[in-house]
Amino acid sequence: MSAPAVPRRLSAPEPGWTDSVDVVVIGSGVAGLTAALKARELGSVLVVTKDVVASGSTQWAQGGIAAALDPEDSPEEHLRDTLVAGAGLSDPEAVRVLVTEGPDAVRDLIELGARFDTLADGEISLGREGGHHRNRIAHAGGDATGAEIERALVAAVKRAKEIRIIEHALVLDLLTAADGAIAGVTLHVMGEGQLDGVGAIRARAVILASGGLGQLYAATTNPSVSTGDGMALALRAGAKVRDLEFVQFHPTVLWLGKSAKGQQPLVSEAVRGEGAFLVDHTGQRFMQGQHELADLAPRDIVAKAIMRQMLATGKDHVYLDARHFGDEKWRVRFPTILASCRSHGIDPVRELIPVAPACHYSSGGVRTDLNGQTSVPGLYACGEVACTGVHGANRLASNSLLEGLVFARRIAAHLADGLPAQREPVEDRRTPGLVDADAVPELQRAMTVGAGVIRSAAGLAEAGSTIGKLTEQPAAEPGTPGWEATNLVTVASALIAAATVREESRGAHWREDHPDRDDLHWFGSLDVTLDQHAVPHATFVPRDHEENERHG
Repeated sequence: MSAPAVPRRLSAPEPGWTDSVDVVVIGSGVAGLTAALKARELGSVLVVTKDVVASGSTQWAQGGIAAALDPEDSPEEHLRDTLVAGAGLSDPEAVRVLVTEGPDAVRDLIELGARFDTLADGEISLGREGGHHRNRIAHAGGDATGAEIERALVAAVKRAKEIRIIEHALVLDLLTAADGAIAGVTLHVMGEGQLDGVGAIRARAVILASGGLGQLYAATTNPSVSTGDGMALALRAGAKVRDLEFVQFHPTVLWLGKSAKGQQPLVSEAVRGEGAFLVDHTGQRFMQGQHELADLAPRDIVAKAIMRQMLATGKDHVYLDARHFGDEKWRVRFPTILASCRSHGIDPVRELIPVAPACHYSSGGVRTDLNGQTSVPGLYACGEVACTGVHGANRLASNSLLEGLVFARRIAAHLADGLPAQREPVEDRRTPGLVDADAVPELQRAMTVGAGVIRSAAGLAEAGSTIGKLTEQPAAEPGTPGWEATNLVTVASALIAAATVREESRGAHWREDHPDRDDLHWFGSLDVTLDQHAVPHATFVPRDHEENERHG
């Protein structure tokens, strides 16, 4: 089965206004704001964000940020843990960049004003999460690390006169020159003001930092803005998207019942890092013997173990037991999770917490090199929208905030060597299209059933067939709901193309019809591009070829 064809560009009115800057940054999480702060030294910077500037996924990060800050830890140990979690597909050189440049990036964040939790002697308090063999996770506010990092970055950006911010704006498509290089973006500003409606921004470089694809699934930890926009517009511009089949499902998301949809409350891995453990409906622990780290195994191991337990027992969730923490530890260490649980009628001090896996993080994304460059000249990517090679088949806990920091800094450093010349955009002759927003619930259902935690050729084919039919339901008129629905369909089609081709189980990709890891045939990555018919096509890149390609 081939993936369904998708629109080549979004149907939208012609731009009614134009502007020009040196660098456009799409997204306002840790990656986007870090890139903007570093790039402001090179010229004018415009940050475009879909909601208010602090509304992205970063603020929801409970667990923390991983870095070898303890004198007894080392980048080499952090590298080893990351490579193990990546199930063989992490790029060792990209990981080495992450773990060696990471500690200084965190220290810069502290100098910027981020306040991490400290011990009595003033040193940063470091915890442990799944897959880590050392305490190397820095937290803020117990379980509000992302919110504190976002607060510090937003404050710094708002102080910077060289940075402009357009909130409530959706980037529609990339403007390209005759040679395919970036010339700017088109966007729609939602609301009234000096810039409203559809406009065009000329730019010398565009940095994608637009987050993930969580809204592809019925239940996710991602906010409503995570509709895969950056991946979709990159595909439409001819960029390669890599390893999209590796979608990480967080094992412990608060289970709110069968009818719960959309963003669900996360129960951070740090809770298990502090000694909580998983049990079934009889109260029996089931992670012993599954992995040497038991309940603190990498996320794909834990998610699969939970799914197996659910399938074996016919239940739709398991439980997390943290009653032994006591009231004070819950209040001090995990105040956000405590409040969230209690708001849904669960008291984790005295009760088991019902949990089940839900879509959490995309390990794949727009393919980049070690400087954040994509396959389209002038287009860069960092954060969850990007595939830097760090995560491989499964992200190690708390590496995402660090990756956003490190590779955003590297993009700015690369641009400092010379911004691309401003190019003249050519008329966009691609066929426009738009999917009806009413198709989104059916898309989410199809993806959850056919391309969720457990996959098979039959399930993926059924999901692809459903999505193909949804592309035949055009929206009545352009608007944000239809644009987001079209982006979701585009990314879903690309994901299904990759997941169908990879006939093995590895990391976050679990094929029940191909249950074993197969290094002989599948030791490498899958790059997805749109072919001449706008159909996503997956190409396997063996690891030796991939390393030569990435590092020249």
